[in-house]
Amino acid sequence: MLVEDDHSISEMVDHYLTKEGFEMVHAFDGEEGVRLFRQDSYDLILLDIMLPKLNGMDFLKIIREKSNVPVLMISAKDGEVDKALGLGFGADDYIAKPFSMIELTARIKAAIRRATQYSTEEPAQNKMMRIHQLAIDTDNVSVLKNGQSLQLTSTEWQLLCLFAANPKKVFTKEQIYRSIWNEEYFGDQNIINVHMRRLREKIEDDPSSPQYIKTLWGIGYKLGEF
Repeated sequence: MLVEDDHSISEMVDHYLTKEGFEMVHAFDGEEGVRLFRQDSYDLILLDIMLPKLNGMDFLKIIREKSNVPVLMISAKDGEVDKALGLGFGADDYIAKPFSMIELTARIKAAIRRATQYSTEEPAQNKMMRIHQLAIDTDNVSVLKNGQSLQLTSTEWQLLCLFAANPKKVFTKEQIYRSIWNEEYFGDQNIINVHMRRLREKIEDDPSSPQYIKTLWGIGYKLGEF
């Protein structure tokens, strides 16, 4: 689903992605997008930030209450604050206008691939991994903390499993990006930082003093020891 109020952009994206084999559904304001979202299921949502009736951030908050569908935000705003804000509400990725259709298509395919891996792949041979108060069930793609279910996005799930399956390994940001996004890393630390922060907010007792995923300053991250 593409939620974009600019009809010329919507037509351009539709024309290109249809040729790439995608089926498109369009919404031209936030309220229409929410209505369509509630009527059907989607593999990915392309979401503009600046929308009439209901802006992209409010739209994202509404759908994240019930769904972890991949969301790729598009906007003319390209500042670091806007990226952090968009990803902070639960977006999986961000692309700034003007964008090339080749890049957009690559990001869409990568996001859908990650979501598919989230629901079908076992990140480790162990079907159940336990880390202190966390129980990670790769068969049912679920995480419990002290018996309480945690709702993770596909990216957060893969981040957690990456560390859980490699408890002794230190990961640089480049290694994390290559492992999770399956793309070349060009130093865009903001995406990793925001997803890591959101994961910590869900699994840590005190996100400001993380115990499950430790930061090794100047190097990267590793699983904490209990």
